[in-house]
Amino acid sequence: MNGLAMQLRAHLADNPLLARWHALPARDRLALGLLGGFLVLVLLYLLLWRPVAQMQERAAAYLQQQRALQAYMQQQAPQLRERQARPRVSLDPAALQGLVTASAASQGLSIERLDSQGDGALQVSLQPSDFARLLRWLVSLDEQGVSVDEAGLERAEQGKVSSRLVLRAG
Repeated sequence: MNGLAMQLRAHLADNPLLARWHALPARDRLALGLLGGFLVLVLLYLLLWRPVAQMQERAAAYLQQQRALQAYMQQQAPQLRERQARPRVSLDPAALQGLVTASAASQGLSIERLDSQGDGALQVSLQPSDFARLLRWLVSLDEQGVSVDEAGLERAEQGKVSSRLVLRAG
């Protein structure tokens, strides 16, 4: 171990940067040492403290968002239980296509494509429409005994969505 320390001292004695450091007046070495310490503190703040504080702020905001979501879900739970307790309206699968077409027209939605599937389901593609209007239509269908098996929504223009739905009676 002693030999390693001697080799390190010999290597450092030949270092021109160290020789230049020792050639500086004591006052300059003190100023550079304080400046170096200050820079180390700034780097520690920028590379460690600040990112951790930012992550903590994001985590706190996410926690608040999740708490608000939980409160909303708990607030809506009684309504959901009430809705599930209501008897479902039964709808004849043969009447599904007529009901979907008529209710879409009454809500101001344009059906682009309507395909019957072999298992009694109906695939519906709608032209881009207002998202709120689409949701109102789906709620009205649900109240009439139509369930949504699959839903594919794509953003179209501002506030509008293109949708592809698979609907089923009952």
